[in-house]
Amino acid sequence: MLPINYESWHQMLDSNKNQALDNIKKRFVLKVSDTYIKKALGKKWRDCKSTLKKEYFKKDISLEEKLRNVPPGMLRYQWEDAVRFWNSKKGEDHERVGISKRQKQKFTHTAGSKSFACVAKAEELSSGQKVGRLQLFDISHRKKNGSPMTSEAGEIIKLKDKKAEYEAIASTDSSINLEDIDNRIITEVLGPKMFGRV
Repeated sequence: MLPINYESWHQMLDSNKNQALDNIKKRFVLKVSDTYIKKALGKKWRDCKSTLKKEYFKKDISLEEKLRNVPPGMLRYQWEDAVRFWNSKKGEDHERVGISKRQKQKFTHTAGSKSFACVAKAEELSSGQKVGRLQLFDISHRKKNGSPMTSEAGEIIKLKDKKAEYEAIASTDSSINLEDIDNRIITEVLGPKMFGRV
Protein backbone atom coordinates (compact mmCIF):
# COMPACT_ATOMS: atom_id res chain seq x y z
CA MET A 1 0.00 0.00 0.00
CA LEU A 2 2.84 2.39 0.83
CA PRO A 3 5.67 1.61 -1.63
CA ILE A 4 9.25 2.47 -0.61
CA ASN A 5 10.21 3.65 -4.08
CA TYR A 6 8.98 7.20 -3.44
CA GLU A 7 11.76 9.65 -2.57
CA SER A 8 9.77 11.18 0.29
CA TRP A 9 6.48 10.77 2.15
CA HIS A 10 5.24 14.02 0.58
CA GLN A 11 5.46 12.44 -2.89
CA MET A 12 3.37 9.45 -1.83
CA LEU A 13 0.00 9.50 -3.60
CA ASP A 14 -2.97 10.56 -1.46
CA SER A 15 -4.87 7.51 -2.76
CA ASN A 16 -2.20 5.25 -1.19
CA LYS A 17 -2.32 7.13 2.12
CA ASN A 18 -6.13 7.01 2.19
CA GLN A 19 -6.16 3.30 1.38
CA ALA A 20 -3.75 2.60 4.27
CA LEU A 21 -5.85 4.83 6.55
CA ASP A 22 -9.06 2.94 5.65
CA ASN A 23 -7.31 -0.36 6.31
CA ILE A 24 -6.27 0.83 9.79
CA LYS A 25 -9.78 2.11 10.57
CA LYS A 26 -11.28 -1.29 9.65
CA ARG A 27 -8.97 -3.08 12.08
CA PHE A 28 -8.79 -0.64 15.00
CA VAL A 29 -11.05 1.74 16.90
CA LEU A 30 -8.95 4.86 17.35
CA LYS A 31 -9.80 8.09 19.16
CA VAL A 32 -7.36 10.23 17.18
CA SER A 33 -7.71 12.30 14.01
CA ASP A 34 -7.01 11.01 10.49
CA THR A 35 -4.23 13.60 10.22
CA TYR A 36 -2.50 12.14 13.28
CA ILE A 37 -2.75 8.61 11.84
CA LYS A 38 -1.28 9.77 8.51
CA LYS A 39 1.60 11.49 10.34
CA ALA A 40 2.25 8.29 12.29
CA LEU A 41 2.14 6.29 9.04
CA GLY A 42 4.68 8.68 7.52
CA LYS A 43 7.02 8.22 10.48
CA LYS A 44 6.71 4.41 10.33
CA TRP A 45 7.25 4.48 6.53
CA ARG A 46 10.45 6.53 6.90
CA ASP A 47 11.67 4.30 9.74
CA CYS A 48 11.01 1.20 7.62
CA LYS A 49 12.97 2.65 4.67
CA SER A 50 15.82 3.56 6.99
CA THR A 51 15.95 0.04 8.48
CA LEU A 52 15.87 -1.59 5.03
CA LYS A 53 18.67 0.68 3.85
CA LYS A 54 20.82 -0.13 6.89
CA GLU A 55 20.32 -3.89 6.60
CA TYR A 56 20.23 -4.54 2.85
CA PHE A 57 21.91 -1.60 1.08
CA LYS A 58 25.60 -2.35 1.63
CA LYS A 59 27.98 0.38 0.43
CA ASP A 60 30.92 -1.93 -0.32
CA ILE A 61 29.19 -4.04 -3.01
CA SER A 62 28.41 -3.33 -6.67
CA LEU A 63 25.10 -1.85 -7.87
CA GLU A 64 24.11 -5.20 -9.43
CA GLU A 65 24.61 -6.99 -6.10
CA LYS A 66 22.63 -4.28 -4.28
CA LEU A 67 19.77 -4.71 -6.78
CA ARG A 68 19.78 -8.48 -6.25
CA ASN A 69 19.81 -8.17 -2.44
CA VAL A 70 15.99 -7.82 -2.24
CA PRO A 71 14.62 -7.99 1.34
CA PRO A 72 12.11 -10.78 2.03
CA GLY A 73 8.52 -9.71 1.33
CA MET A 74 9.64 -6.70 -0.74
CA LEU A 75 8.51 -6.24 -4.35
CA ARG A 76 11.58 -6.35 -6.60
CA TYR A 77 10.68 -3.26 -8.69
CA GLN A 78 10.17 -1.14 -5.53
CA TRP A 79 13.50 -2.26 -4.10
CA GLU A 80 15.31 -1.60 -7.38
CA ASP A 81 13.84 1.92 -7.63
CA ALA A 82 14.86 2.67 -4.02
CA VAL A 83 18.39 1.30 -4.56
CA ARG A 84 18.85 3.33 -7.75
CA PHE A 85 17.81 6.48 -5.87
CA TRP A 86 20.09 5.78 -2.87
CA ASN A 87 22.94 5.10 -5.32
CA SER A 88 22.34 8.32 -7.30
CA LYS A 89 24.01 11.70 -6.72
CA LYS A 90 20.71 13.12 -5.39
CA GLY A 91 20.30 10.22 -2.94
CA GLU A 92 23.87 10.61 -1.68
CA ASP A 93 23.29 14.36 -1.24
CA HIS A 94 20.13 13.62 0.83
CA GLU A 95 22.14 11.25 3.02
CA ARG A 96 24.99 13.77 3.47
CA VAL A 97 22.56 16.54 4.50
CA GLY A 98 20.85 14.22 7.03
CA ILE A 99 24.18 13.21 8.56
CA SER A 100 25.37 16.81 8.89
CA LYS A 101 22.04 17.90 10.47
CA ARG A 102 22.16 15.08 13.02
CA GLN A 103 25.76 15.95 13.94
CA LYS A 104 24.73 19.56 14.65
CA GLN A 105 22.05 18.47 17.13
CA LYS A 106 23.51 19.15 20.57
CA PHE A 107 20.72 17.90 22.78
CA THR A 108 18.12 15.18 22.37
CA HIS A 109 14.82 16.14 23.96
CA THR A 110 11.82 14.29 25.38
CA ALA A 111 9.08 16.47 23.91
CA GLY A 112 8.38 13.86 21.22
CA SER A 113 6.22 15.16 18.39
CA LYS A 114 4.94 18.05 20.55
CA SER A 115 6.40 21.45 19.76
CA PHE A 116 8.21 23.25 22.59
CA ALA A 117 5.45 25.87 22.45
CA CYS A 118 2.82 23.17 23.19
CA VAL A 119 4.95 21.77 26.04
CA ALA A 120 5.32 25.29 27.53
CA LYS A 121 1.58 26.00 27.20
CA ALA A 122 0.66 22.70 28.90
CA GLU A 123 3.04 23.47 31.77
CA GLU A 124 1.65 27.01 32.10
CA LEU A 125 -1.90 25.64 32.29
CA SER A 126 -0.99 23.07 34.95
CA SER A 127 1.20 25.34 37.10
CA GLY A 128 -0.52 28.67 36.43
CA GLN A 129 2.86 30.39 35.95
CA LYS A 130 4.71 31.64 32.87
CA VAL A 131 7.38 29.21 31.64
CA GLY A 132 10.80 30.66 30.76
CA ARG A 133 13.42 29.14 28.43
CA LEU A 134 15.43 27.62 31.29
CA GLN A 135 12.38 25.93 32.83
CA LEU A 136 11.25 24.69 29.38
CA PHE A 137 14.74 23.27 28.76
CA ASP A 138 14.54 21.51 32.13
CA ILE A 139 11.10 20.01 31.34
CA SER A 140 11.99 18.86 27.83
CA HIS A 141 15.46 17.43 28.50
CA ARG A 142 14.77 15.00 31.35
CA LYS A 143 14.16 11.26 31.14
CA LYS A 144 11.09 9.63 32.70
CA ASN A 145 13.11 8.82 35.82
CA GLY A 146 13.91 12.54 36.27
CA SER A 147 17.59 12.43 35.29
CA PRO A 148 18.93 14.73 32.52
CA MET A 149 19.12 13.31 28.96
CA THR A 150 22.87 14.00 28.72
CA SER A 151 25.61 15.34 30.99
CA GLU A 152 25.63 18.58 28.94
CA ALA A 153 21.87 19.00 29.51
CA GLY A 154 22.49 18.35 33.21
CA GLU A 155 25.02 21.18 33.33
CA ILE A 156 22.50 23.60 31.78
CA ILE A 157 19.75 22.45 34.16
CA LYS A 158 22.13 23.23 37.06
CA LEU A 159 22.03 26.87 35.94
CA LYS A 160 18.93 27.20 38.12
CA ASP A 161 21.46 28.00 40.87
CA LYS A 162 22.58 30.99 38.79
CA LYS A 163 18.94 32.07 38.63
CA ALA A 164 18.97 32.62 42.41
CA GLU A 165 22.02 34.88 41.99
CA TYR A 166 20.27 36.92 39.29
CA GLU A 167 17.12 37.18 41.44
CA ALA A 168 19.20 38.51 44.34
CA ILE A 169 20.70 41.15 42.04
CA ALA A 170 17.25 41.95 40.62
CA SER A 171 15.89 42.62 44.11
CA THR A 172 18.32 45.55 44.44
CA ASP A 173 18.51 46.60 40.76
CA SER A 174 15.15 47.70 39.37
CA SER A 175 16.48 47.70 35.76
CA ILE A 176 16.52 43.86 35.71
CA ASN A 177 13.18 42.30 34.82
CA LEU A 178 12.48 39.20 36.95
CA GLU A 179 10.56 37.51 34.11
CA ASP A 180 13.58 37.85 31.80
CA ILE A 181 16.06 36.09 34.11
CA ASP A 182 15.43 32.59 32.67
CA ASN A 183 15.95 33.88 29.15
CA ARG A 184 19.11 35.77 30.11
CA ILE A 185 20.70 32.70 31.75
CA ILE A 186 19.95 30.26 28.94
CA THR A 187 20.90 32.79 26.24
CA GLU A 188 24.36 32.94 27.83
CA VAL A 189 24.74 29.18 27.27
CA LEU A 190 22.69 28.29 24.18
CA GLY A 191 22.70 31.65 22.41
CA PRO A 192 19.70 33.72 21.28
CA LYS A 193 16.35 32.06 20.62
CA MET A 194 16.01 30.68 17.08
CA PHE A 195 12.71 31.36 15.40
CA GLY A 196 11.01 29.35 12.65
CA ARG A 197 11.04 25.64 11.96
CA VAL A 198 14.15 23.68 12.92
